[in-house]
Amino acid sequence: MVDAEPGTNERGPLYSERGSTRIADNVVAKVAGIAAQEVEGIQMGGGTARAVGGFLDSVTGGGPARGVSVEVGEEEAAVDLALAVQYGAEIPRIAEAVRRNVINRVENLVGLRVVEVNITVNDVLLPEERPQLDRQQRVEQEAREQEMQA
Repeated sequence: MVDAEPGTNERGPLYSERGSTRIADNVVAKVAGIAAQEVEGIQMGGGTARAVGGFLDSVTGGGPARGVSVEVGEEEAAVDLALAVQYGAEIPRIAEAVRRNVINRVENLVGLRVVEVNITVNDVLLPEERPQLDRQQRVEQEAREQEMQA
């Protein structure tokens, strides 16, 4: 249990004397997916075939939660990520950067304590796959910007 600040509910930021807030699994998955993609050198889901699928997902709205599964409780969340890493990148360093960013974003934006972030690296991105990844990330960024304007 998190220690409460004076004048706040001891159960955490999602509870007040006037009610509680429940965060849907897909919201946590989307935040975690976007947070993971903020780390340079990774792609959610996997390699070239997944890059094309990810590109299509981002056009149709499936984007950031690809490669993400979550378990969400009332106060905590656990996140599982599947991703590909660019060839030449140090996988342990990248994985730790992804883990830190996902924990930071979910805890700060959503208000749930992240108990674990499990990462499965299931592919390596080769240099010739880079144009597809760049195109996917550009479309996903445009989709996020449009969502924020709506």
